[in-house]
Amino acid sequence: MPAVTLSGRAFVAITGTDAEDFLQGLITTDIAALPEGEARAGALLSPQGKILFDFLVSRLPGGGFVLETAEAERDPLVKRLTMYKLRAQVAIAATDATETTVTWDADGEGIADGRFARAGRKLLRRPGGGGDAPASLYDALRIDCGIVESGADYALSDAFPHDVLLDLSGGLSFRKGCYVGQEVVSRMQHRSTARRRPVIIEAQAALPAPGTDITAEGKTIGTLGTVAGKRGLAIVRIDRVADALRAGMPIRAGDVEVSARLPDWTGLSFPEESAEAPAQ
Repeated sequence: MPAVTLSGRAFVAITGTDAEDFLQGLITTDIAALPEGEARAGALLSPQGKILFDFLVSRLPGGGFVLETAEAERDPLVKRLTMYKLRAQVAIAATDATETTVTWDADGEGIADGRFARAGRKLLRRPGGGGDAPASLYDALRIDCGIVESGADYALSDAFPHDVLLDLSGGLSFRKGCYVGQEVVSRMQHRSTARRRPVIIEAQAALPAPGTDITAEGKTIGTLGTVAGKRGLAIVRIDRVADALRAGMPIRAGDVEVSARLPDWTGLSFPEESAEAPAQ
């Protein structure tokens, strides 16, 4: 059972009698449907529907909730949440923990990460250190599952929830009612206009560094994110990938020819209609 300690993590506790209602009307996750013992993906959006902050949200044993996020985003997230607090009976407090230890494919201490559960893997998270395996193993697991994370694979304020699979990983609700940015993401859902999605990139040679452009037919269609040898993650225009596949044109990461596939668990496929097709 690998145990990897991830540094640069942070935790924000949301407690008080109004904690559930406060989060339910603010973030993308359906808090009312969140079971104990599971951490689900979530985000706080801009009014335009872009991800300002992302995190994993779970219930605290004694009541309330905790958000696990990147350490660099902890204080800005607390500030933003406090701005929305108004008269709600909630307390928002950052903890001192800066590490998370993850284990997978075995029973153990921690709560289940719902993103990996949807990909068919059991991964447990707990605050603190103690892991002795390299972080590269966790990166390789994320690549296997097609799970992207901010910083490594996309920039905050530059992605919609659909771009990072929040609509399929349990982090985006279309039933719970209004929250910040809800109108925009609901429109994308109902009009099926999401065109950027994570793909698993594979090559016959070592991939170039993260941040390298993914190109097809001389056009940039995405950016390489996490890399582990000959495999990696990228968020791409899937309609452009489909056009390249139909035309038999190579897809490249820098100078390296690659293949791109959508994570199996998502049920997604590359669009049949060309990106160049005129609007009807």
